[in-house]
Amino acid sequence: MTLNIGLVILIAVLTLIIGLAAGFFLARNSMKSYLAKNPPISEEMMKSMMMSMGQKPSQKKLNQMMAQMKQQSEQAQKK
Repeated sequence: MTLNIGLVILIAVLTLIIGLAAGFFLARNSMKSYLAKNPPISEEMMKSMMMSMGQKPSQKKLNQMMAQMKQQSEQAQKK
């Protein structure tokens, strides 16, 4: 009897640990892909931020800044 109860508890604990680890990595991977597809800062946000700092943003400058942010996020993902 005690062997069966101990085995059941061991299996339950191992299942819980494996489930938590798998859930963590699945959620992490899902969040990374979501942020890669939908960056947290858009061109409109960047434009309004630059205007609030007193700069008149040109489309060329916005494109450069967005490309730079994309490059930095790709480098961060490689690490």
